[in-house]
Amino acid sequence: MHLNHNADAPVADAITFDDFLKVDIRIGTILNAEPFPEARKPAYKLLIDFGPAIGTKKSSAQIVDRYAIGELPGRQVAAVVNFPPRQIGKFMSEVLTLGFADEAGAVILFAPDRAVPNGSRLF
Repeated sequence: MHLNHNADAPVADAITFDDFLKVDIRIGTILNAEPFPEARKPAYKLLIDFGPAIGTKKSSAQIVDRYAIGELPGRQVAAVVNFPPRQIGKFMSEVLTLGFADEAGAVILFAPDRAVPNGSRLF
């Protein structure tokens, strides 16, 4: 599936509420961020705490244009936690960290505007 990051992208095909519930989007807190120089596109390796039911998961995130590595630990982010893990170079990305493209196409992280418990599910 090709993702269109433009604000003028057409609306996706209609889905059912049951289809929506299949996508498990949770909140986690970034514990650690490291450079990922081996990635084809500039990215960081993130270690994210999703609470006791899901645990700690790894994610590759292409967010280097708008975030300094030192400002990421402690930040809450939303991620899809029920995709199969994806091999990116020598790194296994276990969750898809979510974001939106800004006017320049750089990724802005998607997060709650107030702190919520790690592992909270989007509904």
